[in-house]
Amino acid sequence: MDELLSKHRKEQKDLQGRITQKKKSATKKTRRGINDDCERMQRELNERHQAEIAQLNGEPLEPVEALEDLNLDDEAPADTESNENKTSQDAEPIPKPTQEEQPTQTKKPNRQKARLARRAAEQAAAAEAAAEEAANQTNYRGDEKEVMDAVFKKLGLKEIEVNPDGHCLYSSVAKQLDDSGLGLRPDPSRIVLQPTTQSRIDTVASPQHDGYRAVRAVTADFIDQNKDDFEAFMEEPLDVYTRKIKLTAEWGGHLELQAIAPGLRRGN
Repeated sequence: MDELLSKHRKEQKDLQGRITQKKKSATKKTRRGINDDCERMQRELNERHQAEIAQLNGEPLEPVEALEDLNLDDEAPADTESNENKTSQDAEPIPKPTQEEQPTQTKKPNRQKARLARRAAEQAAAAEAAAEEAANQTNYRGDEKEVMDAVFKKLGLKEIEVNPDGHCLYSSVAKQLDDSGLGLRPDPSRIVLQPTTQSRIDTVASPQHDGYRAVRAVTADFIDQNKDDFEAFMEEPLDVYTRKIKLTAEWGGHLELQAIAPGLRRGN
């Protein structure tokens, strides 16, 4: 009996080693099948051990499920290797998990897309709020235009849109001079033109399109020749100021109008 129990302990130890190796090599997809296989191997070994002990004690054998082919008269396996081979032959193939048993992977939400969508929604809400606020505000520009149109109509004038490109003051003066038939050439008794200014006037292709070049040059020359009347109102040197008038798209204002009016005046 002691010899048989010793053999049983050795077989149990060997089986536990094989079960451990099987479970270590299991994956998520094969774990369930391997666990079932390990339980079956353990159950079969336990039943065989019980049968061997009963045979040794002379007890009647009870029918054991799945052991109909077990021959108790045969000699016990000589070593662990033969037991392992027998168990491997009797082992059923590991069932593959069905599609329903396979774990479903939840798709992670795209945080960047969520942020962009949230930002777009916030911008749309802000635009809608701004539009609603603007609709409830007083339209000062519209009211002003309505009043000015009434005055223009009374005086026989009309409003002409000018491109706000920095040359708008000078372009509007050039257009009015051209529409009035006065031309862009100033009265020589009021201003002495520089050669470059004269060249600008002579090369104007169309007063409505590039006439501002001539008006700018005349304005700069008039300020330069009457610097005592203008220099005190400048925040930069005179030559820098007049150079901006001639060569850049610097906006004109009150100071420039003060030079345009006398510089391009006709007659007394």
